[in-house]
Amino acid sequence: MSRNLFNILFPVPKFLAVPSFGLDISDESLKFVELISTNKGIRLGKYGERKIPIGVIESGKIKDLKKMKEVLISLKKEEKIDSVRVSLPEEQMYLFEFRLEKAGIENIRDSIELSLEEYIPLSAQDAVFDYEILKEDERGFDIQVSAIPKNIIDDYLSVFKDSEIRVDSFELEAQAISRAVIKEDDKETYMIVDFGEKRTGIFIITSGIVVFTSTLDVGGILLTNMIQKSFKISFEEAEKMKRKYGLERNAENQELFSVILNSVSILRDEIMKHFVYWHTHKEGNREHSPIRKIILCGGDSNLVGFLDYLSVSTKNSIKIADVWINITNAQNYIPEIKFEQSLSYAAALGLALGNFKHD
Repeated sequence: MSRNLFNILFPVPKFLAVPSFGLDISDESLKFVELISTNKGIRLGKYGERKIPIGVIESGKIKDLKKMKEVLISLKKEEKIDSVRVSLPEEQMYLFEFRLEKAGIENIRDSIELSLEEYIPLSAQDAVFDYEILKEDERGFDIQVSAIPKNIIDDYLSVFKDSEIRVDSFELEAQAISRAVIKEDDKETYMIVDFGEKRTGIFIITSGIVVFTSTLDVGGILLTNMIQKSFKISFEEAEKMKRKYGLERNAENQELFSVILNSVSILRDEIMKHFVYWHTHKEGNREHSPIRKIILCGGDSNLVGFLDYLSVSTKNSIKIADVWINITNAQNYIPEIKFEQSLSYAAALGLALGNFKHD
């Protein structure tokens, strides 16, 4: 079974392997990355970000199809993009684990359809779903199911079709990020914290499969807004203060430290809640494998002192993501993008990477 969500509906032909575009869509912007296969390995091609007008997308739902189409048409014209792999909004996704006994089973997908409404508030005809087999024994299967409302998919397909951009596949944002930041074929369990501008995604990945996602309305912009309000300065000045000092604690920035800490502590508590729950609850008779490490990515994950703060306060092994781990290494090739900037392109890179050595 493919680890590329909904690839069953949108299979990637082999001839599309070079080049490959990943398109990560959020409520506020879209990020795109092109990866190119060369005789020296995979290389970074075009990349960038386009702002999406406020109100066009809300919580992953396209509210204004016409304006979203205009954004995509402009992107196609400027960047010469013909086909893409696209991320799906975590806010609209349903994930659940499902035990399926072998007795009487003729088709796994049909059996999941019959049980879908027991786990999510969607009927089979109103949902698009995919699944992964986590474990198989003599009696049955432990299955991870991912589902999204069909009307959400239909709207995304509609704007891409009208923009004349072919969608090669739709995929969970968390799955794309994991492909970028976890070494290929690594079967360990990891927690990924994607600390973005307006929200933070918390994901748990085991054996390369996304088994848990959560979204928290805490992001870098919230920190900047709190600094702006507390110090009565402009947004730009507040952003500079945040970038310069972050969670560095000294006599000069004691007040700033306290302001940022108020929001970051909320994120820490959420991380720990999910971390503890994962290690103390079972799925049926199956215990969860322990989380080996927490991986940070996202545009604000490199905030000064943030890594140290989380490491000390959670007492866990935490590292900043290497988004190039499955693409290249510094000895062979250094991509023309700043490391700090690359952390916000993890999903787009993971999407583009899907056309190469994965799946």
